[in-house]
Amino acid sequence: MEVVIITGASKGIGLQLYKQFNEAGAVVYGFARTNPDELERMEKVDITDYENAKNTLQEILVRHKEKATSFTLINNAGVIDPISLVGALDSIEVEQAMKVNLTAPIQLTNTFIETLATYQGTKKILNISSGAGRHPYEGWSIYCTTKAGLDHFSRVVSEEQKVAQHPVGIVSIAPGIIDTGMQETIRSASNKQFPHLQKFISYKKEGLLSTPEDTASNILRFVRETDFMRTETIADIRHID
Repeated sequence: MEVVIITGASKGIGLQLYKQFNEAGAVVYGFARTNPDELERMEKVDITDYENAKNTLQEILVRHKEKATSFTLINNAGVIDPISLVGALDSIEVEQAMKVNLTAPIQLTNTFIETLATYQGTKKILNISSGAGRHPYEGWSIYCTTKAGLDHFSRVVSEEQKVAQHPVGIVSIAPGIIDTGMQETIRSASNKQFPHLQKFISYKKEGLLSTPEDTASNILRFVRETDFMRTETIADIRHID
């Protein structure tokens, strides 16, 4: 039995991952603040409520430890705001972005590894990163920083797990530019807030955005077919055959 836990599972890539893993026969749990589609095993969890998120994840892992052949945690939840040049950032939005994009994945990864320390089946963590964590974009200082932090956190965990008795494989993957609500938020910014605005508007007009369905399908295949202990920790779905 394959058990998959996905954060940010009520919309965008997260929702498609939830649906496609479920259709592929996995036991799938979603973490989200809302469940508009009333999906089964969608846990109403705010991942920035660390204690609640930790307890919910632990309960799921312990519940299936005896029968599961594999566990996969997909840290997908993320926010793009604040979009603004440094010097005009909203401090509350900065704090929220740090919590959602970086602190929560760290906390959930820590819980996952701790709870499954003696579990001998396959264990994988997939962090949904971004090309913005590897290239600077004016106006995205916080998004770029949190995704870069997620990448480097993944590198450190990978090194630690190489010497673990029952290791967890971890990959931080950039999913490409996808036609989701996040892109709508980007396009609603001003040129002053985000100097690259016109480029992202053109992506939409020229049909250059990937669909959430196709992206989720590629990620599912990557998770199913890749040995996380042997592959590169930092990956880009667009560069994988």
